[in-house]
Formats: sequence, C-alpha cells, structure tokens
Amino acid sequence: MDFKRADRVADLIKQELSSILRREVGDPRIANITVTDVKLTDDLRSARIYFVELGKDRLSADVEKGLSKAKGFLKRELGKRLQLRYVPELAFFYDPSFEYGSRIEKLLKEVRKDETDDPTDR
Repeated sequence: MDFKRADRVADLIKQELSSILRREVGDPRIANITVTDVKLTDDLRSARIYFVELGKDRLSADVEKGLSKAKGFLKRELGKRLQLRYVPELAFFYDPSFEYGSRIEKLLKEVRKDETDDPTDR
C-alpha cells in the first residue's frame, strides 16, 4: 500500500500540533481545540488544519483570534520538531462535520423517543 509523502507528513503535523496545543499553548481561547485533520499540498508548502472546539457545536470568534495570534508560535514549534526543509504555511479551518454529526445524533434521539412514546406500536 503506497502513501504519498504529503500524507505521512500531514499525519506527523497533526500529532505534533495536537501535542503543542495541549501542552505548550497558554492561550485559554484555544485550550479546548482538537485537530481533526491536516491536508498538505504535495510540495509540503501549505497545510490546511481542520479543528473543532470541544463541547461546542459552533466556532467562536475568540477561537479564530487566538489561532491567528498563535499561528507564528505554532509554526516555529513545528519547525523545531519536524525535520523538513520548509515548514508549511498554516491555515486553520473549522471542521463542520462534528456539528453535522451532533445534529444527526440529536435527531436520532428524538426519533427514538417518539418511538417509545408512541402507544400505537404496542
């Protein structure tokens, strides 16, 4: 099974960014961030970082401000940890798939509740 180098480096970036966010970033605005995916261009110059905020279904403006302020620090820390010629430019994007999943889960709970409350099914 062949994997592109960009995919392997993206996985490594995801692990390292998660570690940096968990242990070294002191900004409370981005303390509850979880990196869900990293997409890296084939030339390894640009990385799209997808994230969610734990316990929230929507992106808050404070998180965006915190990430934009911490971007330089995160890139510098990645440069120290990764052995790459160039550290990719980081771009952060909110991952809406968790919001979609929680909405579906809520709808399924409502359907299950309606099925157990329905006296015609008995």
